[in-house]
Amino acid sequence: MLRERLDAPNSGDLATGKAILRNYINATIGFQRLALAVGTPPKSLMRMLSPAGNPRADNLFAVARHLQRQEKVRELRVRLSA
Repeated sequence: MLRERLDAPNSGDLATGKAILRNYINATIGFQRLALAVGTPPKSLMRMLSPAGNPRADNLFAVARHLQRQEKVRELRVRLSA
């Protein structure tokens, strides 16, 4: 399920990817626990995943890395497309 959630931004659909990721976080770990784990305030995380948000790559990778550990996903591949 986590892999599917992270696939939308990789296919170029950042808006859908952010919405799906935000829903996934709300349904699983929650923004408060995620904020503690990645060292970013919850409101900042919510803002970066909002429709108008413009997340930095390092923040997205920190979120993905923690969710990957949380879900015990050992291998997560990111493909860049031109």
